[in-house]
Amino acid sequence: MQSRMKELEKERDEGRKAGSKKKKDQSWIPKVIKKRVCTTFVEDSLSNGTLCQCGGGQEMHESVATVDYFGSSIITQWDSRQHTSEYPTDAFGELEFAGQGRKRSHFLRLSYDTSPQSVYRLMTLNWGLPSPNLVVSVVGGEGHGIKTWVRDVLRNGLVKAAQSTGAWILTGGLREGVSRCVGEAVRDHGAAAPVLSHSKVIAVGLTPWGQVHNKQQLVNVQGSFPARYYVQNPSQDSPCLDNNYQAFLLVDDGSVDCRQGLAAFCGNLEDYISHQRTGIRGSGNIEIPVLCMLISGDACMLERIDTSLKKNIPWLILAGSGSAADLLSDTLENFCSISLPSPGPQLEVAQGLSTEHRNWVRDKVKKHFPAEVELEKLVDRVLSIYHNRVLITVFNREQEGCDDFDTVLLKALVRASKHVSREASEYTEELKLAVAWNRVDIAKTELFNGNIHWKYEDLEDSMTDALINNKSQFVRLFCKNGLNILDYLTYRRLESLYRSLSDSSLAYILLQRCLRERQGLPVGSLPSLDGTALVPLKSSKSSLTEPASAMELSLYEVSHLLSDLLGDVCQPFYHKPLGLKHSNSSRKTLKHINKMLSGECTYRNKACDSPWVALFIWSILQNRKEMAVYFWEMAGESVLSALGGCKILRELSKLESETETKLAMKELARTFENLAHDVFGECYQNSESRAFKLLIAKSPVWGGATCLQMASVADARRFFSHDGVQSLLSQIWWGDMKRNTKAWKLVLTFFLPPLIYTDLISFRKYEEQYSKDTDIPEGNDVTEFSLTDTVPSEEVEESSALKGKVKDSLPSKTKRPSIVSRWRKFWFAPVTAFLGNVMMYFLFLCLYAYVLLVNFKPPPPDGPATLEYVLYFWVFTLVCEEIRQSFFVGSTFVQRIKNYIQDDWNKCDFTAISLFTLGLCCRMFPWSFDFGRQVMAIDFLVFTLRLIHIFAVHKQLGPKIIIVGKMVKDVFFFLFFLAVWLVAYGVANQTLLYTYDPRPLWIFRRVFYRPYMQIFGQIAMHEIDADKLAAISCTDNITRIEAGEEPCVNTNANWLVIILLVIYLLFTNIVLLNLLIAMFSYTFSKVQGHSDIYWKFQRYNLIVEYHSRPSLAPPFIIISHLHLFIKRCIRRIPSVKSKHFVLELPAKKASGLNAWEAIQKETLLSAQNKYQRDTDTARLKHASIKVDSLLKQMTEIRGHDRRLRLLETELEYCCKALSWMTDALSQSDLIKADCPPPNRSDCTVSKMTP
Repeated sequence: MQSRMKELEKERDEGRKAGSKKKKDQSWIPKVIKKRVCTTFVEDSLSNGTLCQCGGGQEMHESVATVDYFGSSIITQWDSRQHTSEYPTDAFGELEFAGQGRKRSHFLRLSYDTSPQSVYRLMTLNWGLPSPNLVVSVVGGEGHGIKTWVRDVLRNGLVKAAQSTGAWILTGGLREGVSRCVGEAVRDHGAAAPVLSHSKVIAVGLTPWGQVHNKQQLVNVQGSFPARYYVQNPSQDSPCLDNNYQAFLLVDDGSVDCRQGLAAFCGNLEDYISHQRTGIRGSGNIEIPVLCMLISGDACMLERIDTSLKKNIPWLILAGSGSAADLLSDTLENFCSISLPSPGPQLEVAQGLSTEHRNWVRDKVKKHFPAEVELEKLVDRVLSIYHNRVLITVFNREQEGCDDFDTVLLKALVRASKHVSREASEYTEELKLAVAWNRVDIAKTELFNGNIHWKYEDLEDSMTDALINNKSQFVRLFCKNGLNILDYLTYRRLESLYRSLSDSSLAYILLQRCLRERQGLPVGSLPSLDGTALVPLKSSKSSLTEPASAMELSLYEVSHLLSDLLGDVCQPFYHKPLGLKHSNSSRKTLKHINKMLSGECTYRNKACDSPWVALFIWSILQNRKEMAVYFWEMAGESVLSALGGCKILRELSKLESETETKLAMKELARTFENLAHDVFGECYQNSESRAFKLLIAKSPVWGGATCLQMASVADARRFFSHDGVQSLLSQIWWGDMKRNTKAWKLVLTFFLPPLIYTDLISFRKYEEQYSKDTDIPEGNDVTEFSLTDTVPSEEVEESSALKGKVKDSLPSKTKRPSIVSRWRKFWFAPVTAFLGNVMMYFLFLCLYAYVLLVNFKPPPPDGPATLEYVLYFWVFTLVCEEIRQSFFVGSTFVQRIKNYIQDDWNKCDFTAISLFTLGLCCRMFPWSFDFGRQVMAIDFLVFTLRLIHIFAVHKQLGPKIIIVGKMVKDVFFFLFFLAVWLVAYGVANQTLLYTYDPRPLWIFRRVFYRPYMQIFGQIAMHEIDADKLAAISCTDNITRIEAGEEPCVNTNANWLVIILLVIYLLFTNIVLLNLLIAMFSYTFSKVQGHSDIYWKFQRYNLIVEYHSRPSLAPPFIIISHLHLFIKRCIRRIPSVKSKHFVLELPAKKASGLNAWEAIQKETLLSAQNKYQRDTDTARLKHASIKVDSLLKQMTEIRGHDRRLRLLETELEYCCKALSWMTDALSQSDLIKADCPPPNRSDCTVSKMTP
């Protein structure tokens, strides 16, 4: 794992370096993106011949328009297409606004006819802007007269809706008009909720290049990174760029003050984006919705609206905002419904209308645009726009508020989608938009309120979109409203989900590595890219991030990745659908996979065996908390699934280089560890025996793993600290003996085995052990757990058939265990094996010490002595046990060696045995006898330190082992600082004391050894202080010094030597030693605070070790080894102890156990949800929702009140009109009434009369 981590970090470093180089060297942009420059001077008649119609002076043009013989210019109208030329762009890069902080924006000067595909890919791939779920293009609003309510709509409606939907806002980008209002709204929103908003509001400015103030500050042929832009009078409206925008597209049509090219470019870009799909790499099921929003607007805006409507782009018009918006809203509201011909040219539409209709429209146009000359042209535009009125939605501020502006956008887009797609269902389109915007509240209130019957086919695509884009609330909603996950998740769809991973995620990179390994490509190779014109727009990453390679991912790469993360704790995932066998070699497996994937993959159409677990693992690999928790809630085997997720996350966190992501993975791993702990606690509280079964039961879903095995590899210390887990471990530790047996009884029985058959050792009753294998009645619970199913001894392998006979012949009354049974139950208990190994190891150390101190004979033929041969045989049995541990525990050879090396105590054993072998070989020869004796003396030290391992069983001493281990790491850091001072002082001291001394051994002694000993107070003042120099024979002659004589001490800088000594001792003895003490204190307090958790976790490893060991201790363990050799190699009896504490339940019992576990999980989740609802935060949130609902109701009441007042006014008017008519008729002779007119008082009295 460490090697993979280093390779991954190296790979990411290369990617970052390449990305940085790409950012600094963007020389490809001028080759793809062009600018426009006016090259033909077309005289502007209003400028007296000094200016061109483009707005530039004559000196800025290469040529002048020619004239004919009659003196009139052939070219009278300037046209950007004919009179401009394209050149490589000279303004691109990053923009930094002076005095506005270090926030930077991207900018690019481009021609108005630039391909929108190139621009969109530049923005998403190169600039890193997230792909939008909605694009709102705000147009109009020129001038300074933006109304207050329009500003409120932009601030409280548009920007808020853009943040909740993940939208782009396209507008002018200058500090004037509506562009400035949008920028201020984006700024205020970012300042008000920088933490709560998960996605920032993306504002993109589409600005005419010719109108940008101080645009020369942006010009740089090589690109600007960044270009400093100065803004004058930021408090006033000006044609300067607004610093609140994330990107600027400076559209260039060659003119200075014209917007002719901007409208065409905006229309093309909006049309292109509307045909792209949402999601990662376009994996969404809907195209990106594009909505244009009109605020005020001049007469020229009508042409853009008409052109955009013909491309099926919907529009939202703010009625009452001014000019064009008022004209269109008035026309759409008051123009009578008429039958219009099919869409066609404007003239045809105009001819299909009566003169009365045209006159009505003409009057409206005159009212709003009285100064326009081309009146008939505007009338035709309005009529053409009215023809596409189904794509237009009018927003009336008096009827609709700003708070639900996102709902207004949703309704406008749904209305437009019904017109564009005649076969589309209104509810389906609305659901797709709600999913794209992640508005589950709209879906619940409008779509899933019980009035609509949803089918599986209606929810399938939206479910995929919700999964890919991490919208867990929609996943919950779909699963509760008709989506069957068993039908939904096939292996083909599971592969597509893995292919949709973000190319920046760690899981995607790891899957690509597995893919290249299958394809036989080097890990660092870079396949060639297509030589298209847009190659420069691609990132310079390796093929890991290419979408084409993502489409080649298969289920095999997922299985390979999970095997690397989970290790050998479980069998590989998805081998069954792939038709693979665990015993196949890697080469055979790859050959089978490549052959299968090149043909027809029939497995992809099959339903996934465990869909909830598959989705849980998929979400875990992406570190998606909410979605992973939901899938865990729905999946079975809750404890094991939570521990499996914890294991995967902790392995991924070791490979992750991003600090924030690493911390998030560790936090999520702790969350699942806590969930496993809490669920098991609920199970243990309900039934101890079933909880014990839960810990050791094999899981077919998780490759035969058990909860204990998964918790061990996941380093789930808190889970092991649970009383239920420790209770099971205690029963396994004591075997079939009672746990209250005193330690002295075990020691006495160990030396006097006949005491086994007395009452000194108490065993559990036989029916208590047997009751585990019987069916437990629903109302009863067994508190004692038998170990017959956990394989406590090797003898069970041969007596499995006998057990069945014993069960059949079990008598009805209680029976004492037989003689052989009591013997086995004592000697095969792990506590007995531990006790025997400890005592025999003490004897081994005593023998070793006696041989070294007393009985270490010379080399042959005089030695070794008999006891030394006994010592050699003893070590030989230890070697045999190490071989058994390394080669007989594990599934494959690589896994066995890996598991063996990972244990630090195994490394200690290997070191001790290696040193003993070296010492043994050396002591057999006279020339190396002394060296061999020295090696064996050092080896005794290593063997003695091995005794620390036995302290792990003690509750108080066990955590101290961990403390010592962590303190050793602290010492290494301390030695680094000490070495710096040691070398600095030693070299300076040697230089000042001795002018010349070439002897290497003395240099080493005075530079390293003497300064080190001075720390402990051994200061040779007679060699340092000039007043205390001893009279010794020395010389200053270089020749005699080189011959070996002692050099004299130099006393010229004696005062400096004393000062250096004082400083050295001050820092080493006071500063560094106190630093070491502080480090030790921190380590001790940190471990001691969780000493119980540490001890319980390492206790499990100790129990596993002695549970798998033979009963006899060295040197008698050789008998057990011979017995194992006969069974494994000769009789071919497979090992059952290769997996510890494993219980394989029948399918019926396993299903019942999982159902019981699911009930306990639901009980726990219900209790947690109730607790969450009762917290102060939840109550405040609930109260806030009620207050918001009340405010909305009050707003509606105010609206009803306003409408009632209008009705009262109309009613009063009607009453007055009727009164007037009554008076007029009464005074005329047309009607003769037989009775007098009614009186109001009479009506009142008649109402009151019963």
